[in-house]
Formats: sequence, structure tokens, C-alpha cells
Amino acid sequence: MNFSQAAEDYRRIEKALHFLETHFHRQPELAEVAAAANLSEYHFQRLFSRWVGISPKRFLQYLTKEYAKERLRASRSLLTATYDSGLTSPGRLHDLFITCEAVTPGEFKRAGEGVEIRYGIHPTPFG
Repeated sequence: MNFSQAAEDYRRIEKALHFLETHFHRQPELAEVAAAANLSEYHFQRLFSRWVGISPKRFLQYLTKEYAKERLRASRSLLTATYDSGLTSPGRLHDLFITCEAVTPGEFKRAGEGVEIRYGIHPTPFG
């Protein structure tokens, strides 16, 4: 890849990142984000993953999750946080938190209060 191609790819990804950051509340489809970068869905998916290190879908999930966390910290209800984040149902918020944080939105909102952590010790070949 030559310098001019790398610079063009950078501009396209920069444009896509800005688009996602400003429109994540609408949960845009891949085609819409790809169009904002002037690429086909196929080429956009590959280019985005190469430059950003994760898929556009995963990046959108993280933006949405971080915004939902802000809403939950502001003492908003789970339902309000769900819809403010652009998600269609509380089940989507639950799935998003389980996928990205390994806790439910309610557990996050309670900051782990009442969560019991158990552990065990077992000998391994590593000591």
C-alpha cells in the first residue's frame, strides 16, 4: 500500500468513526456507515477491521454501552437508559452488558452491591 492510499483509507475510517460517534443513538446499519465512508459494505468491513482492530458492529456496541453506562450512573431507570441509547428493548441492553461487561445492567447500576464472588484454588502445572 502506498502513502496516498493509506492517507485515503485513514480519511475514510476517520469519517466512519465520526459518523458512528454522532449517530450511534440511531444504531445505523452497516450499509449506512459504509456509504458515509464511500465504500461498499464488504470493503468497508474489511478496511474498518484492519484499521480499528474490531468490527464496526463491535465498535458501535462499545459506543452504545458506554453511553448506557453514563445514563445508568446518572440514576436513570434501565428503561430510560435503554431507549436513550438507541436500543429497542431492555433485553437488548441486557445482552449488550452481558456481552461486553459480563454483568447485567442492574448489577452495574448497583455497582456490584450484593454480588458474591467465589473462588477456588487448584494445583496446576504452572504452580
